[in-house]
This record gives sequence, C-alpha cells and structure tokens, in this order.
Amino acid sequence: MTTLIAEDLLLLLLDDVKGTPTSSYLDVALGGALLLELALAEAVHVRERTSVWSSAKVGVTPGAVVSDPVLAEALGRVAERERSASDLVTRLGKGTRDALTARLAERGVLRREDDRVLGLFPRTRWPEADGRHEDEVRSRLTAVLVQGLDPDPRTGALVALLHAVGAAQSAVDCGGVPARDVRRRAKEVAEGTWAAKAVQDAITASTAAMSAVMAATTVAATAGS
Repeated sequence: MTTLIAEDLLLLLLDDVKGTPTSSYLDVALGGALLLELALAEAVHVRERTSVWSSAKVGVTPGAVVSDPVLAEALGRVAERERSASDLVTRLGKGTRDALTARLAERGVLRREDDRVLGLFPRTRWPEADGRHEDEVRSRLTAVLVQGLDPDPRTGALVALLHAVGAAQSAVDCGGVPARDVRRRAKEVAEGTWAAKAVQDAITASTAAMSAVMAATTVAATAGS
C-alpha cells in the first residue's frame, strides 16, 4: 500500500486500541510531514536565510506538480506566497488529520468510532482495523534506530519527525536497547547526511519550526493555567 509520510506518522502517533493521539503535537507534526514529502518530491525548496535573525522561507519549485490530492492541496498553500517554515507547518497541519484518518479508514487501515465523553460531548476515535502496514513501518524504523542500518529518504524523514516530537523510542521495539540509545540514534539520523542537501535543508527547517511551535504552545498553555 502506498502511503504518505504523514499517513505513516499518523498511524504511529495514534493509540491502536483507543484510536486517540498519543502526542499533543500531532497536527503540527503532520504539517511538518507534508512539508518534508513535498521536499522529497522536489516540489518545494528552502531558501537560504539572509541573516541569523531571519526565518527559513519555503518556496515552490517552478513547474512542480504532485498527484496526491492531500499533497496537491498542501502545495497550493505553499504557493500562495512565500512563508516561513514555522508558519507553514501550522497551516499545513490544519485539517490534515481529518483528511488522512478518513482516507485510511476507507482503505481499511483504521476504523471510525463515534461516541460521547461523559455521555455529553461527541468524539470520534480511529482505532486500528488492519495493522499490517503499520507493522511494516515500525519494522523499517527498528532496522534504523535499533539495528543501526542506514535509512532510505522516507524512513529518514519519518525518524526526523518522530525525533522532533520525542516519540522515536515509542515507535520501535527496542529489543533490550536502552531508550536513551534509541533517542540518540534518532538524533543522529535527523542530523545526518543521508539525504540530498535540499532535502536536509527542509528537514532542518521543518523540525526546527515544529520545535518552535511546540515550545510556543507549551508556554501559552503554562501561562493560561
């Protein structure tokens, strides 16, 4: 089954039984995943920063076309005007979860369950219906993070995204390897040179943007508590 990096990330960050997110930063992570997929497709590129105070800007590659409708919509948002990576990971993440969960349910990977919290508030959950694809994704991640194999571009991008939200160790069977070693390996992959420079620039910009958005969200939540 052909999936987007964002779809694989979504499966990894959903509880298989409860069908609810295991990360508070799922939406921004999905935005980062779409941005990285566009970079891997050479549909977008990160412009060089003009100063240490400026943010990395993302532009569309002239003539770029993508066939997947979710990616095409994301590319259209990038094309509206040049924006910073931190702006884009937030914009691209909005509504993406709903689109991808519905699509995965149509493919029989997830199952939609509607219920009410405390009998009052409606809630939609997406528990696992068929775990074979997710198992394959976890197997590839384990090969990289636990066994130390070199990643292919898609797996490397997925590792970088998981590392950014602190979920790399929970995505694999550590097999007795300490979690700190898995996290260390994920950091190495995220900062590694396995990808072309344009893609590596996009990974750096996207994960830095995700970290900035998550930090701002945490500060806002703390201030409001």
